[in-house]
Amino acid sequence: MTHELKIQPDYFKAVFMGTKTFEIRKNDRGYKVGDMLILKEWVPENKRYTGKIVARKVTYITDYQQKPGYIVMAIK
Repeated sequence: MTHELKIQPDYFKAVFMGTKTFEIRKNDRGYKVGDMLILKEWVPENKRYTGKIVARKVTYITDYQQKPGYIVMAIK
């Protein structure tokens, strides 16, 4: 399954550069290993997308030490 998600500029840059290899999200979409995340850069102050996108595959999921309903997804 493919999920299109907003991501703020600082986080987008880190994912794009490969230094951020995880996403912490509320598991309201039933994420699974093998899913694709289409991360679209979003500027909340301007309430707009920048047009930049990056795609990453979910390689591992855990809810260890997370708030109820949240997960950590390893992405590659």
